[in-house]
Amino acid sequence: MEHDHFIGQVQARAQLASRGEAEGLTRATLETLGERIPEQLATNLADQLPTEIGESLRRTITMGGAGSGERFGLDEFTRRVSERGHVGEPHAVYGARVVLEVTGEATEGVLDKVREALPDDLRELVDAGSTGELRS
Repeated sequence: MEHDHFIGQVQARAQLASRGEAEGLTRATLETLGERIPEQLATNLADQLPTEIGESLRRTITMGGAGSGERFGLDEFTRRVSERGHVGEPHAVYGARVVLEVTGEATEGVLDKVREALPDDLRELVDAGSTGELRS
């Protein structure tokens, strides 16, 4: 998937007013995801995405291959996306769901591996997509 198509899908599904908003939300979501998952997994996912989008995952790569893999759940994930994306928490949750849905469509099964590396509450974020419901 090309960069413009990816961002266009995020903008349309999240009903955002501009491409800039879609890019900001994408960056906020993927940077936060990059902090949560192991570094090698973040690299694998980034490699499947358009370069500019994948860089958001790579920004959090530290520790020379050992990975970041911070332990946090849905509440902290939402707080970080909200803060980075300059949106309220309800918009951050829905926006992250959209970004993860489009990411899943743009990658070749790597998001399934990412999903397995997440705790249950964050798996729900991946599974809900733009049209599903969160149980929490």
